[in-house]
Amino acid sequence: MAHLFDPLALRSVQLANRIVVSPMCQYSSVDGFANDWHYVHLGSHAVGGPSLVFTEASAVTAEGRISPRDLGIYDDGHVAGLARIARFIHGQKCAAGMQIAHAGRKGSTTPPWQGSTKVDRDTGGWQPVGPTDEPFSPAYPVPRALTVEEIRGVPGAFCAAARRALTAGFDVIEIHAAHGYLIHEFLSPLVNTRTDEYGGSFENRVRLCLDIVDAVRGVWPERLPVFVRISSTDWKEGGWDLDQAVELARRLRARGVDLVDCSSGGAVPDVTIPIGPGYQVPFAERIRRETGIATGAVGLITEPPQADAIIRDDRADVVLLARELLRDPYWPLRAARELGHIVPWPVQYLRAAPHHTPPR
Repeated sequence: MAHLFDPLALRSVQLANRIVVSPMCQYSSVDGFANDWHYVHLGSHAVGGPSLVFTEASAVTAEGRISPRDLGIYDDGHVAGLARIARFIHGQKCAAGMQIAHAGRKGSTTPPWQGSTKVDRDTGGWQPVGPTDEPFSPAYPVPRALTVEEIRGVPGAFCAAARRALTAGFDVIEIHAAHGYLIHEFLSPLVNTRTDEYGGSFENRVRLCLDIVDAVRGVWPERLPVFVRISSTDWKEGGWDLDQAVELARRLRARGVDLVDCSSGGAVPDVTIPIGPGYQVPFAERIRRETGIATGAVGLITEPPQADAIIRDDRADVVLLARELLRDPYWPLRAARELGHIVPWPVQYLRAAPHHTPPR
């Protein structure tokens, strides 16, 4: 039996298999609104047979966008377009997830195909914010350090975003605490050099993350799951590391988080990452083993037998795919065929299914 196609219950949400479409920024929005690109992009992935489809990182404030082209969930007007997407995903018997995020000091930049450099105010940019006034790199804008009072207001923005996501019909909310964006900036001692209640000790550096989780869990229904994506390590001496990630995961579980999505890196640019197939899977495995929380494995998971082995060997509870799904949105259907597991195809495509017998 293919373990990749085992069901998984997370609170009241029943995932049909262990394949999740990872959040993937599209840089195709105007003023945070979802449009036809997002509808077709996310809808095509839902048709492909995963159990859960996540939106891209959706900003909780306008200044929390990575670029002026990011999807947003900071205005009530954003709900209608997102609700259309959630309805279509549900129509494919798939759960709909929204990742909510704040870019922090990595905001106000151009899309990757334009070089990920700063966007000036006179061309639609803004001054980003962060724990300090140090930029991510010389190519990025100089951020403004948040005041303590402003930091205390950040959980409220995530809370309001979660309410809108619920109104739009999403089943799962994921808090983005990875990749050098705002929450991760507070977690990492390489970035967070504050000396107040939000900096210095581990307790202080995790404070904002835990406050956001509490705020979101407080409005997200008890019947629905909350995920948190973390960078399990900064890949640099003196930075955020796996030991700290394990301890954070313990605290997240105690606060009602259902799954930790285990990525890595992004806090600082000058690192060497040993990239290879499944290179982040050990993070998901250790966090799962030592804390008892469900985990997601992500990063260069490309082949069906590889993904199946991760689930079979209890290294993670789900696998999240990104670039491989950009190459092949119907990867889950291909994986089922390769692993000898029959899954239902969309009736519109049924005549192409390998197990389908044409009518006589």
